[in-house]
Amino acid sequence: MTRVAIRFVLGVALACALLLPVAAPASAHTIKTVGAYKFTVGWGSEPAYAEQLNSVQLVLATLSNGKPYTSLTDTLKVTVSYGHQQMEFALTPTFDPDTSFGTPGDYRAWLFPTVPGNYTFRFTGTIGTQKVDQSFTSGPTTFATVVDPASVQFPVKAPSNAQIAARVAADSVRSATASQVSSARTIGIIGVVVGVVGLLVALVRRRA
Repeated sequence: MTRVAIRFVLGVALACALLLPVAAPASAHTIKTVGAYKFTVGWGSEPAYAEQLNSVQLVLATLSNGKPYTSLTDTLKVTVSYGHQQMEFALTPTFDPDTSFGTPGDYRAWLFPTVPGNYTFRFTGTIGTQKVDQSFTSGPTTFATVVDPASVQFPVKAPSNAQIAARVAADSVRSATASQVSSARTIGIIGVVVGVVGLLVALVRRRA
């Protein structure tokens, strides 16, 4: 093998190695054909951490020509579910045709996922004349599960909002209990004082 051929092979190998990290994030999204369209769905920022601003990401393309679909209006909504709780969000395009800023066909619904675990994105409504009712749930074979940010916090691990709320609730219970104990003691002392006064009054009357 000549030096030119060796350099060519090494160059191709290096290019492939450089491309691998770029291609990796796509594996954290799930792709599905929905009628005349291709849905690419996942979190806008992955890894997805609890209590961090994130977004439902829908990259929409037309199957017939493979081009991004940029004509979506407010006819399509996404409902985010966690367990038995759910909330509906509007989808907004990231692409601005006036400035060419953003990615054509990329739509987002912004939210703060507050707890770790798997979330479900359900898209309902219409795209043009086509009705849509499709659900996507995070998991090992679809898109990222929301994780606790404590694993990447450095140098100090900050308590989560849930932990702070639990501490405030525990402090409130302790404060209420202490207040009840204090009130009970006060009532007890008043009862003893009243009893002593009554006893003294009785003794004075007897002597009189």
